[in-house]
Amino acid sequence: MIGDVAFLYIVMLIVAGLAFAPLGYFIYMYTKKGGEPFGETEPHGDSESKILDMVENLIHAVKGDKK
Repeated sequence: MIGDVAFLYIVMLIVAGLAFAPLGYFIYMYTKKGGEPFGETEPHGDSESKILDMVENLIHAVKGDKK
């Protein structure tokens, strides 16, 4: 009886550790890089790209706007 309870306790600790491992990793990475969990990332839409320029020109052409 006590052996069953101890085994169940150990299994539950392992399950809880696996469940919270991604959260712990995220907190570790967030604190490691001074508040930037994924390092230096570029804000969306600020990168230079020929494809983005082409799509933007197409959108303005369809709307009839002048750039």
